[in-house]
Amino acid sequence: MTAISLTLTPVLALTDRAFMQLCQHNSALRLERTATGDLVIMAPTDSESGHYNIEIATDITLWNRTSRFGLTFDSSSGFRLPNGAIRSPDVAWISMARWQQLDPNQRQEFAPICPDFVIELRSPGDDLTTLQAKMREYRDNGARLGWLIDPQNKRVEIYRPSQAVETLQEPLTLSGGDVLPGLVVNLNLIWKTRLHRMQR
Repeated sequence: MTAISLTLTPVLALTDRAFMQLCQHNSALRLERTATGDLVIMAPTDSESGHYNIEIATDITLWNRTSRFGLTFDSSSGFRLPNGAIRSPDVAWISMARWQQLDPNQRQEFAPICPDFVIELRSPGDDLTTLQAKMREYRDNGARLGWLIDPQNKRVEIYRPSQAVETLQEPLTLSGGDVLPGLVVNLNLIWKTRLHRMQR
């Protein structure tokens, strides 16, 4: 399902608290709020994309448990970016130093922080242009590293501050570089699984 965007302003101003309540009462949907106040409605992801996502998230979580550099977050976590948007990356990571700067109340809401690292994994129904715009938004709001993983085209786009987007065709691994030192994520499972499905 392609995401649906509803323009609410000037009819309705969706505050952070109202948006959180809306999310809690509609837990079957993935909801985001854009910087201009629009409501973005997404259906739950397909099963295969969910499998890819948990595999990647597990690699990052295991690395983080060893390094203890920060905290890892799943796709149900919302963050209020500096531009006012509330976004939920498929995977996010925040350094411990930055997380500890937030007070306990902020941590229990949509934390007012842009993650240091984000991943968006393209599902079959996702519009690539829309995802690319989200990746630029993360980068422009403080993300130090972002991966847009596109299983359909076997391609990864890497976003870094003040740099052109780097595009890799079917990379076997991705490195966290100096943002997540020592992290290496194996993508062979994603490419192999998709190839097997296409050959059936």
